[in-house]
Amino acid sequence: MPKKQAKADINFEKELWKAANELRGAVAENQYKDYVLPLIFLKHISERYEVRRETLKNMLNDTSSDYYTEDIEEQNYVLEDPDEYLSKNTYIIPEKATWQYLQDNAEQDDIKVLVDDAFDLLDETLGSYRPDLKGILPRIFVKSQLTAKQVAGLINLLANPKLSEKENPDSDILGRVYEYYIGKFAIAEGSGAGQFFTPGSIVRLLVEMIEPYEGKIFDAACGSGGMFVQSLKFLQAHNGDKKNISIYGQERYDGTLRLCKMNLALRDLSFDVRLGDSLLQDKFPDLKADFIIVNPPFNVSQWHPEDLPENDPRLFGPKDEFTTDGNANYMWMQTFWSHLSDTGTASVVMANGAMTSNNKGEKNVRQHMVDHSMVDCIVRLPDKLFLTTGIPACIFILSKNRDGNDGIHRERSNEILFIDTSKMGTMESRKLRVFTDDDIDKVTETYHAWRNISDSLLRAERSEVKQSVSYENIPGFCYSATIEEVQKQDYKLTPGIYVGTEAIQDDGIPFEEKMEILQAQLQEQFAKGNELQQRILDNFDKF
Repeated sequence: MPKKQAKADINFEKELWKAANELRGAVAENQYKDYVLPLIFLKHISERYEVRRETLKNMLNDTSSDYYTEDIEEQNYVLEDPDEYLSKNTYIIPEKATWQYLQDNAEQDDIKVLVDDAFDLLDETLGSYRPDLKGILPRIFVKSQLTAKQVAGLINLLANPKLSEKENPDSDILGRVYEYYIGKFAIAEGSGAGQFFTPGSIVRLLVEMIEPYEGKIFDAACGSGGMFVQSLKFLQAHNGDKKNISIYGQERYDGTLRLCKMNLALRDLSFDVRLGDSLLQDKFPDLKADFIIVNPPFNVSQWHPEDLPENDPRLFGPKDEFTTDGNANYMWMQTFWSHLSDTGTASVVMANGAMTSNNKGEKNVRQHMVDHSMVDCIVRLPDKLFLTTGIPACIFILSKNRDGNDGIHRERSNEILFIDTSKMGTMESRKLRVFTDDDIDKVTETYHAWRNISDSLLRAERSEVKQSVSYENIPGFCYSATIEEVQKQDYKLTPGIYVGTEAIQDDGIPFEEKMEILQAQLQEQFAKGNELQQRILDNFDKF
């Protein structure tokens, strides 16, 4: 599918951070999200209700509409019919839970109570239609240190027309607002934010590489739902339909799960996300996903593998040989593999140490994965891509679709593609590197050229015309290794072992001529050094 053309959009970052500054002093920076994001969510749900109600009113008064009626009682019935709202993925919101009510009463002394009461009403309303959304809006304003003036300031700033989905229906305003705050709060929280934030350029790379056009998408460490949102953006950019994907996720932290549910509800996505530790409490034991996109916690130790049943179906072999309490990285790998469908693909962010670890419980798993043709591609990432950790990272692409039987991808069961991006990315700040669009395109195009049938120009299923691109090894960047080559390297998966060093461009000057120039420069430097040494000795003689 051809990508949609980008549209001009609204810039509102300054307004957003001003809103966060209203909380400064009364709320710790790592708690900003707990106050701002629920208000943004309420604003979104409320505006959707208002838009649908206005649409119904217009249809009821439009003589050309099937809804037209002069009967006031019939009009009121339609306006209060829940199905008329549910059909458009929205809900009838009680007046005291609407954004307009909070805005009208923002200057009241009891605004903190009014906000918490609005959360209660909205939470009850949503829960009556969607039990999975029950409990996402806790009462937090009354017990906070925020003053009524600060809460009023926050409401008034979020009421800016720039931040209204109603005023800017084509700009995905509230979704973008939500993402902006998630990113900003990750910076503010430092290492504590890792549980709910993966930088956007990495998420996009994960999604673009495996192309989740349709099917079940699973994230066993879903955080605030960024992988799912980027999958939706990928679909929208390629004229796909979100009805063709179904979303499943698991998250260990209740507060983060609430953020995820709000984030997905903002996008009108249907989903099933559950609370629990995916390593020890797999909430989806029977799920087989077409795509897994995940950034699990790195290098988790003391995760208690002894609590796993001996016959845990996720394990590749005996528990004492395929797990280790010192590191959960490869238990994650086994979990992801167990949840892939017969043709599924997973893109996984992982600590670099997983590529070479010699611990028995890790190396046994890695060796099993290589020997059984589970690993499709390894991407080494550059440093400083993550706001929340300095641990070097990489991407594992695991696939059950390596036999070439789908008519789109070639047979590659005896190969693994290695890509080294350690020199890519642009420093956005002193501490943060990001992948540019060109970086992401280069990696994804390389992977697709290697994976796809090179002479296939038409993907009939998606009506997508793709330019035929031939893959070739590029020294210092990418290399397609055989399984035997990896086995000879003791199953080490570090791309640098295979891609080698970047070729140095020939400047056309003969070697002999270069050597003569270098010798002349060296002799000149020796002479200057001798001269300097003599001058220093002469100065000593003067004392």
